[in-house]
Amino acid sequence: MLVCSCNYITDQDIRGVITELLDEDCWQLIVPAKVYHAMSKRGRCCGCFPTVVDLIVSTTEAYHAARNSDGVEVIDFIERLKRFHQEQKTAILDRRQRTVSAA
Repeated sequence: MLVCSCNYITDQDIRGVITELLDEDCWQLIVPAKVYHAMSKRGRCCGCFPTVVDLIVSTTEAYHAARNSDGVEVIDFIERLKRFHQEQKTAILDRRQRTVSAA
């Protein structure tokens, strides 16, 4: 099924990329932009993103069901997101400080 007509991407292409990303880190947060980046593409009209999100959810569920993932392996995503947010905030503040110092 054709999911993205702007980039001519099928559901099989997207499922393949999601599986590759899950093979790298099965508990990572996958979003449409990450999938497109892995394919060296970018969203143009982004009308396909809701379908891509559905594919991410269904593919991830199938991936974990096929591997019988234990609850013990579940990473606390909220803590991971908070840590990521803090790292990004620190990086922004550092860039601002360098800009002010350079001026």
